[in-house]
Amino acid sequence: MAFGVVRKAQPTASDVHINRPLTNISVAYVQSESEYIAGNMFPVVPVPKKSDTYHKYTKNDWFRDEAQKRAPSTESAGSGYTLSTDTYNCDVWAFHKDIDDQVRGNYDSPLDPDRDATEFVTQRLLLSRDRQFADTFFKTGVWDTDVTGGGDFTVWSDYTNSNPIGDVTNAKRAVKKTTGYVPNVLMIGGEVWDKLKDHSDIIERIKYTQSAVDISPQLVAQVLGVQRIVIADAIYATNNEGAEEAYDQVFGKNALLCYAAPRPSLLQPSAGYIFAWTGYGAGNAYGVTIGTFRMENLKSERVEGELAYDMKVVAPDLGYFFSGVVA
Repeated sequence: MAFGVVRKAQPTASDVHINRPLTNISVAYVQSESEYIAGNMFPVVPVPKKSDTYHKYTKNDWFRDEAQKRAPSTESAGSGYTLSTDTYNCDVWAFHKDIDDQVRGNYDSPLDPDRDATEFVTQRLLLSRDRQFADTFFKTGVWDTDVTGGGDFTVWSDYTNSNPIGDVTNAKRAVKKTTGYVPNVLMIGGEVWDKLKDHSDIIERIKYTQSAVDISPQLVAQVLGVQRIVIADAIYATNNEGAEEAYDQVFGKNALLCYAAPRPSLLQPSAGYIFAWTGYGAGNAYGVTIGTFRMENLKSERVEGELAYDMKVVAPDLGYFFSGVVA
């Protein structure tokens, strides 16, 4: 028997553990949290692999008029469509919160330290995802058309001279003329919503059917002729920990009008997709995992959350971006 050799104990099931109940809490939080919009804008595509390819159709193939009269005993005219491929690569984003044994021992019922930590971790991950969404989709230079308030159109906060209904109508027509699809979603920053809902043009359209207190995103969406208005109103701290507190809007005073497919489909274009890696221990369509494991050196239990996803602009011609919408 050999002496002097210390073998490191292998992790047990309780050392590293994907906590399904906590994951379920996190998934419910993802589904219900209204401040963060990244998962509500474009279809979420569950994917079993970290990276892979997906198909893109050649738009022009679908709009050529090639049908011909058919004479008796002759073949019909025919054609086809070409496919190209693009790739996605899901990164894993993680964040944790430690629950100290002394803190846990001092918790009063009905407070739940595990649930609190799960919601805290999930919120931080969703904030990170929204900031990445803004950096991917909600800026100039991404979509085929960019227009700027004060130059290309009158800012919507100028209630006397601006025409938001006309601006959105013109943008919808511009996308329709080049893609065949009418944009169905308008995503706007919170400050844009504050001005838009009080615009005289909007009030005029609804004043005989609704009271002023009834103005909602659903109602304004009807006025503008889109299926949904998504209000992006998250804020984030711009300071480092310990520095003087400072905050900013994630999405700013901008708007994105686009066509977002109601669900992922091989034959349905969409301005964007979010690929969620479900094969990385998630077991749910959002790529969310909550794990718990012991940090004995800290006398704490660690609650660690992960999101695994990739965001892709799939069809830039299906988006129309307004920057500097309000002053």
